[in-house]
Amino acid sequence: MPLTLAQVKKDPYLYQFIEASERYISKLGFTEHGFRHVNLVSDIARNVAERVGFSKHKQELAAIGGYLHDIGNFIGRTQHEYWGVFIAYPRLIELSATPKEIEVISNVISSHEKRGSKIFSKVAAVVVLADKSDVHRSRVEEDINIVELTEDIHNRVNYAVTDSFLEVNIRRERITLKLKIDTNAISVMEYFEIFTERMVYCREAAKFLGYRFGLVINKTRLL
Repeated sequence: MPLTLAQVKKDPYLYQFIEASERYISKLGFTEHGFRHVNLVSDIARNVAERVGFSKHKQELAAIGGYLHDIGNFIGRTQHEYWGVFIAYPRLIELSATPKEIEVISNVISSHEKRGSKIFSKVAAVVVLADKSDVHRSRVEEDINIVELTEDIHNRVNYAVTDSFLEVNIRRERITLKLKIDTNAISVMEYFEIFTERMVYCREAAKFLGYRFGLVINKTRLL
């Protein structure tokens, strides 16, 4: 039987690793990387995969990859994408995943960050787009103080984004990230200051799928 997201979510080890990653990232003062993030990325990945015509099985693998992509964070933020593969592998074996399923999911986890990675899987491309599109105020901890918010540009940028949506336009062959930004919190230039590399990676991911990548901020098309 093909591996399912429901199986993965029921695994107590994988659940614990995501929970630990959430705590670790919180201690570092970074934006949220826990269950809210991974569940949202999983949902977005499945939706995009469906829109671009993936089979049901590949849609499921995209959802699983989105759920597991940040699982290595509790070992260390640096190179967490590689730690994640090592952590997930034995659990996927235990869940009776096939060699091909493990290959695809491992590639998703290892290539969701730009560092030294090149996209060579359509499933990985979908998860990159889903992951990088999660820019939103809800990723900033509610009890963050004004000093932390001011000093950390990642928190400030996420706090400024009040609405985020990844749109797939099949007819125009364009995948567009649409954002609503509170310009009292940051300027559009500050968004590009921190997220240019991410947008370039999104463009690579969209191109791999046969689409162009677009960015619209406050109803103005910038890419």
